[in-house]
Amino acid sequence: MNILIAGDVVGGPGRLAFAAIAGRMKQAGQADFVIANAENAAGGRGITQPLAEALFAAGADALTLGDHVWDQKELVKTIDREPRLIRPANYAPGCPGRGWNTFPTPLGKVTVISLQGRTFMPPSDCPFRAADAILARGSADLGKIIIVDFHAEATSEKIAMGRYLDGRVSAVVGTHTHVQTADDAILPKGAAYLSDLGMTGPKDSVLGRDVAAVLKKFVTGMPQQFEIATGDVRFEGLLVTVDEQTGRATKVKRLQEKIDAPK
Repeated sequence: MNILIAGDVVGGPGRLAFAAIAGRMKQAGQADFVIANAENAAGGRGITQPLAEALFAAGADALTLGDHVWDQKELVKTIDREPRLIRPANYAPGCPGRGWNTFPTPLGKVTVISLQGRTFMPPSDCPFRAADAILARGSADLGKIIIVDFHAEATSEKIAMGRYLDGRVSAVVGTHTHVQTADDAILPKGAAYLSDLGMTGPKDSVLGRDVAAVLKKFVTGMPQQFEIATGDVRFEGLLVTVDEQTGRATKVKRLQEKIDAPK
């Protein structure tokens, strides 16, 4: 089974790149299941229900979120009704939404788990214990194929999570930094791993934002309006091939593809 996982989708350019690449790969049979981190889809600040629907229509089977999940206040009222939206599982009990979900597919169940790191990140419960609690449900509930999006800042915390879950999940992929790492691998016990998927959006930017405004902020320390950039739009992510019988990854391919975005 081929699972396509897209790095942080940022604003309109990111949504366009996701639709172009994920849609093409799904139609061509190159991706059987598609996951995207969409917490920056609404102009870099969370996601709305209409934008989520647009990404589902473009090919996403599940959308993971992160520390910007509540930036669009309307989502608080709608996230419970959309099982394909997955916010971090280690948020406090009682938060709206769900931190994982299992999806039936023709090739077997796929479970998607979202976790958020704690190093240089907003307060949250322990992601390691949250993962343990979910995985304790067993394969009868979760299926063999389990994909974890670890939304975290520190590379060390991401690597630690990959090693902690190796042999118990199919893949651990990092999001949040918007910068793709080059450490794609299959860990010793069969989990695919990448410290950060990168960013699906405008690379001619500072993490998706207009360069001039960000530079002015750093140089002067004064507040700036950070608009989404538009240049050099790319899709970044990872394609993971998983053995449906064992849940082990057999192949990983890091992706970075430029698209021709309208001016």
